[in-house]
Amino acid sequence: MKKGFALPLLLLLIVGISIGFILWKSIGKKSTSDVINTNIPEIPLQVTNPSQPGVTVEDIPQVSVVATGLDTPWAIAILPEGGLLVTERKGMIRLVDSSGGLQENPVAQISSAKEIGEGGLQGIVLHPDFISNKYVYLYYTYAGSSDNTLNRVVRMTHENKKLTDEKIIVDAIPGASNHDGGRIKFGPDRMLYITTGDAQNPSLAQDTNSLAGKILRVTDEGKPAPGNPFENRVYTFGHRNPQGIAWDSDGTLWATEHGPSGLETGNDEFNRIESGKNYGWPEIRGSQTKSGMMSPILESGRGNTWAPSGLAYVGGKFFFAGLRGQALYEVSVNGSSASLKTHFKSEFGRLREVLTGPDGMLYITTSNRDGRGNPKTDDDKIIRINPQKL
Repeated sequence: MKKGFALPLLLLLIVGISIGFILWKSIGKKSTSDVINTNIPEIPLQVTNPSQPGVTVEDIPQVSVVATGLDTPWAIAILPEGGLLVTERKGMIRLVDSSGGLQENPVAQISSAKEIGEGGLQGIVLHPDFISNKYVYLYYTYAGSSDNTLNRVVRMTHENKKLTDEKIIVDAIPGASNHDGGRIKFGPDRMLYITTGDAQNPSLAQDTNSLAGKILRVTDEGKPAPGNPFENRVYTFGHRNPQGIAWDSDGTLWATEHGPSGLETGNDEFNRIESGKNYGWPEIRGSQTKSGMMSPILESGRGNTWAPSGLAYVGGKFFFAGLRGQALYEVSVNGSSASLKTHFKSEFGRLREVLTGPDGMLYITTSNRDGRGNPKTDDDKIIRINPQKL
């Protein structure tokens, strides 16, 4: 090598080593309160661009943090332009922008939402034609005229990062401090499906004239959907507290449901949902059978609980969140049987929502600030899971 090149090369080597050391030190000083553990990175949301040039599924880590600092998030809606709308049970709708930043000011505050026990602001979903009409649907608990507890579904309009013009479309769903259901989703038929709990009155679940203990099916205006089996809003009945619904690739509806608690804890259910069917509560539970009633394709067993909530379908498999189970559960269905896998047991605490993004990733929420968990300083969180790396 010529001597004229030696000194500049030596200087470049020294500068490179110095920069590397500074970067290493800055990464090493990153606060662990920003992540679940030191192995889980925070990366930009970017859910609307799953096929960026040069980016593959293999480039997306198994687990990454999307947002922190939420208070009992219940459900997520993914905006077409990027970012997330997130409900907090206390009545706030928060915005996580497309870069993963949780906006300080809420998109809306539902002043009539009543946070009581398991009740409060729960489900959220965008209208199938959201890009043109900007409609967002919400499910929440409220105090009735006689100070009784009820639930309702409302529609609002999203513009300029605000939700306005609340319109009630389904009202006076029986409610209580527990067993309020709360999941809402539009199906492949463009009808709105609503899960409701038995409002701690099990007999209501068997009454097809009551909205409690049901899966409801309505139009986007809240009217009974054409073809409903009882000529009202009821689609299926005999439910205790369903909190998750999802459709498979064939358009079949599935649901998760909480079984009994207390001394009879267990028998949580994963059900194939069929129009007009009776799912048995409170006459049967778990794998019990009775003429005219449906038994689950999978259940947790007596004494064992998942406390299942949100349900998603991706890659030919179902994933549902466990509250008391503190895990993400994976279900593979084969005809009339199903198998279960457990992921992240006790790693994140209580889990509430599971949603499939347009990028094929799963978006889950923790629920450690709901009064039943052990929150960390940065709880609650939204976490992205790469299902192909489970």
